[in-house]
Amino acid sequence: MTAALSFIHKLSRMAAIGSGLLLAGLALLIVISVTGRAINQFGIGPVPGDFELVEHGMTAVVLYAMPWCQIQFGHVSVDVLSRHFPRPVSWGISMLSQTGFIILSFFITRQLYLGMTDKWTWMETSMILQMPVWWGYAAVLPASGLWVLSCCAAAWQVACSLQQKEIVQ
Repeated sequence: MTAALSFIHKLSRMAAIGSGLLLAGLALLIVISVTGRAINQFGIGPVPGDFELVEHGMTAVVLYAMPWCQIQFGHVSVDVLSRHFPRPVSWGISMLSQTGFIILSFFITRQLYLGMTDKWTWMETSMILQMPVWWGYAAVLPASGLWVLSCCAAAWQVACSLQQKEIVQ
């Protein structure tokens, strides 16, 4: 593995660990908020803006986990037929799917950037917390950029696998 692939692999792993920690934090937030609703008669209420925080947080959870999923070839694939194809055909299918992921991840990253600049320009805020909406976009943009890099790294691994007599996936 080259130094660049190793670096992308480590960054993706750290992002996935952060994603898991954030998911645990969001679960705790939900428990606290639901408990607060249950004991509302004692003057303890739900966490204000809990659904806004969960909405933005879950977007981050998914996008920060995507690079690790990509670099580990963890996406769902249907290879009932493709494993019976000749190696070059199977390799071609793998390269086609990796190319599709590169295009998709780049498009999503581009749209996140454009959405962030739009929300920043109009200074749109969330309903309850009055938090600038562009913050959520800015928080996930690095993860989306890392996803593009991990898609390129995965495609590189597949491209090199034909020469190594094994197809990754």
